[in-house]
Amino acid sequence: MKVEALDHVNIITDDLDGTARFYAELLGLERRDAPPPLTPETAQWMYDDAGRAIIHINSLDCVRAYDRAVTPGDLTGALHHVALRLTGYEETLERLKAREADFQENFVAAIGLRQIFTADPNNVLLELNFFGE
Repeated sequence: MKVEALDHVNIITDDLDGTARFYAELLGLERRDAPPPLTPETAQWMYDDAGRAIIHINSLDCVRAYDRAVTPGDLTGALHHVALRLTGYEETLERLKAREADFQENFVAAIGLRQIFTADPNNVLLELNFFGE
């Protein structure tokens, strides 16, 4: 047994459309309906360029195989942040500025890593990593 990769992140929200729009506009992810038995009104999956559904977005009333209490907004449980590896540092900065989003930059010189930290509409902290840019 071995872990091959992080498969996806699931976000429960009271603003399905706004959350999907955020990930499409900021990160260029493609919004698609989740597969049945989920419905387009309760679940949207965000796909990367390789066709992987890396962010699953569910409404509060979406049916879940394993249900537990979740409150969108200020509480994200023990989850501190989600880190994504990207390219296009300057373009990402411009998109954040156009949205008038709150963000913070960081540089880890020892490994040539530029980072941008920003929160999604549900207050999930994103760590956007750019190596060698």
